[in-house]
Amino acid sequence: MSSTTRHRPPRAGSIAARLGQSRVASRLEGEVRVTAADLVDCVAEAKLKVAAVRYKVEDEVRNKAEKLRSRVSEAKSKLGDEARFIKSWIDDPLRTGSVTPSSPALARRMASYVDPGQPGPVIEIGPGTGPVTEALIERGIAEERLILVEYSPEFCALLRERFPRATVVQGDAYALSTTLAGHLTEKAIALVSSLPLFNRPPPARSALAKEAFPLLVEGAPFIQFTYSVISPIPRKGSGLKAFVSDWVLRNIPPARVWVYREAN
Repeated sequence: MSSTTRHRPPRAGSIAARLGQSRVASRLEGEVRVTAADLVDCVAEAKLKVAAVRYKVEDEVRNKAEKLRSRVSEAKSKLGDEARFIKSWIDDPLRTGSVTPSSPALARRMASYVDPGQPGPVIEIGPGTGPVTEALIERGIAEERLILVEYSPEFCALLRERFPRATVVQGDAYALSTTLAGHLTEKAIALVSSLPLFNRPPPARSALAKEAFPLLVEGAPFIQFTYSVISPIPRKGSGLKAFVSDWVLRNIPPARVWVYREAN
């Protein structure tokens, strides 16, 4: 009687079974570690991206808020200057020829006729709240070189606050030599005027020019803006040569700039 040998599968607790399970478990454990590490890296990267986006957004918000505050401040300053001009015009319309200060466009046009490379002081008469003064500084004229002659005490206080390094002289521009006595130590390279000359009779305007040019170096310009179509300084018998700009339309009302020099 023949006998057959039966092959029994290894028991779960046999060495082979335990060895197979250990390898599988080890491989699974390794894969889980890799997956977990990748997940940690992805989470960290996502946090970094979120932080970067948040910082960028916050920075943009801060910049926009700062620009908005700056614009609000400029608007308040502009409205304040216009209010001061209106009050000054109501108080003395003959001395304040406009209810609004000169526009930046007109101020830049006036300043463009001053050579910042030429040494020496620059006289400005009738600066008001300082729009032309600002344009002169932007043009390259150092604040210390500016001599500002203003009749209004309120405007003088404002000019001293806005331009602390400039020389602010309270006085009458139509008595320029007397007003500048002790303030002008050398002849100026230019005179820039925002006075409402047409509020004065022709002899007074001519007298202003005659008194001004001895305070200037040879060839220096006398710069004056006007809303009129004719020369604010009478030309006949003045001994002056003149240049007139085109109309500056970005001003209320539109204006032109006259530049006078002594004729040689």
